[in-house]
Amino acid sequence: DPVIELLNIFIDNLAPVLDCLDVAVATTRLARQNLALALAYNLIAVPVAFCGLLTPLIAALFMSASSVAVTLNALRIRRPSMAA
Repeated sequence: DPVIELLNIFIDNLAPVLDCLDVAVATTRLARQNLALALAYNLIAVPVAFCGLLTPLIAALFMSASSVAVTLNALRIRRPSMAA
C-alpha cells in the first residue's frame, strides 16, 4: 500500500526533528540553571563587595569561579544523557 510506505518514510524522517526537540528542551533547562547560578552569585557577592568585605582580588576570584561554574554547567549539554 503506497500510503503506508509514505507514512513509514515520514515517520523515519521525523526522528531527527524529535531529537532536536529533546536537545532544545535540555538547552533551555541548562540556560535557566545558568541564569539562576549567575543571579544567586550577584545577589550574594555584589552586596558583600559593595560593603567592602571583599578585596578586589577575592571578588575577581569569586567572579571567575562563577563563570567557570556556569561554563561547566553549560558543557553538560554534550553528555548524551542530558538530551534524553
